[in-house]
Order: sequence, then structure tokens, then C-alpha cells
Amino acid sequence: MFSLKDKKAFITGAGSGIGAAIAETFARQGALVLIADRDEKAAQATVSRIQAQGGSAQAIALDVTQETECEQVASLVSPVDILVNNAGIGHVGNLLQTTVSDLDKLYQVNVRGVFNVCKAFIPRMLEKKSGSVINMASVGGIVAVRDRFAYTTTKFAVVGLTKALALDHSHSGVRFNCICPGRVETEFVQKMISQYPDPQKAYQEMASTQLNGRMAKPEEIAAAALYLAAEESSMVTGTSLMIDGGWTAGK
Repeated sequence: MFSLKDKKAFITGAGSGIGAAIAETFARQGALVLIADRDEKAAQATVSRIQAQGGSAQAIALDVTQETECEQVASLVSPVDILVNNAGIGHVGNLLQTTVSDLDKLYQVNVRGVFNVCKAFIPRMLEKKSGSVINMASVGGIVAVRDRFAYTTTKFAVVGLTKALALDHSHSGVRFNCICPGRVETEFVQKMISQYPDPQKAYQEMASTQLNGRMAKPEEIAAAALYLAAEESSMVTGTSLMIDGGWTAGK
């Protein structure tokens, strides 16, 4: 079940966190995984872990905000069967605490970056008339998150972008979906929590927004991506898959 044998997957932001977990999960299911990250050393570290487990992977240095870079990479590795737009950044603050520069920075990565990669890769997927595109949105793309003004704005855009793609290319053979995680215990989050005076209390406060009282593991988000990448989800397109521990259940 959920085999990706003989599939080629391209994943952005796969040097760490959710992206790395998706890459390792896909590789275990037989995919050749192309690990794209602005941090080439981090990408290579993910490749090394995959190869140590007997999987196939290659590292690619890529800044998703650079249109020309995206086009050049796509011309070298396309077509791919699975495209995962995972690269993204965050910002803490409400409108008054958010500068134009803050908003522009998040827009360039979270929205323009997804656009650049889609623009570069999707034409060849459409020519092939098959494939799965998975965009990493957020619970903050479905409901507003307090003190995450810029982040929420950009993640709502990712959800809308995904739905527009699904509608515009509904008979193409290519599927378009997004995943909306709640809080996830990545290396970045663990490091941030460790700097609080009481890390355990900080974790509980962050996790309390989710009904099950804990954060998700990156591997749990990767399992959802595996489903959306596999043939078993062939009837799923234009959806926003919530992996939020019940955060939005009462919204």
C-alpha cells in the first residue's frame, strides 16, 4: 500500500524538519527523492540518511525565491511525478509589529516561492498528464492564528493557490492538494522551546491549542504527504488536509 516505486519526487525545504521527514518517508516507499534546500549541506545530510537506509536521493541547492534558479533546476530534473512545495518561513507579530519588509520576506518564500516552483515544474507534469502536487500550507491557512499576521496571510494564499490550480487543471491528470499542519515538533521548534526559562511549560502552552494536548511529529505530516502522493488518493484534488490535533474542530 502507498508504494512510490519508480516515482521521482522533488521536495523543497527538505534539509530539515517536515521536508526531511517527507523525503525519508518517500524514499522508504521506493521513490527517487530530489532534496532541494537553500542550505546545501542540510540537503546532503538528508541524502546521507536516506542512502544509509538503502534509499535513492540527490541533493540540490535551490533558493525558491529565485525564478531563474527554479527554471534551471526544473529543466535538468523534469518531469517529476511528485512535487512537494514545503519550503517556508514564519514571523511572530500582529499588524502593528509587522513591517513591510517582514511581510515581503514571508511573501517571497511562502507564496512567490511556491509560485516559482509550480511555474517551473508543472508544465512538464501537464505534458505527462500525471502527477501529484502537494503544497505545505498550515492551520494558519484555514483559520487566523493570533500574532501571526504575515504568516497567516501567506498561508491563506497557499490554500487559495492550490485550489485555483486544482480547478484550472481539473482534467489534466495532475492532482493539486495542500496539507495544513497545526504545531509540529521540528528541530527548529525544539530549539526554540529549549531557550525558554521553563521548556516543559512552554511546550504545554504551545501544544494546548490542539485538542489532543501535544504537537505533531514531522513523520505524522509525512504520512499525510505519502497518501496524497500515492495512487490510492487518486480521487483527492483541491483539498486542504488538516493535521492539527483537533485545533480547528470547534472553529
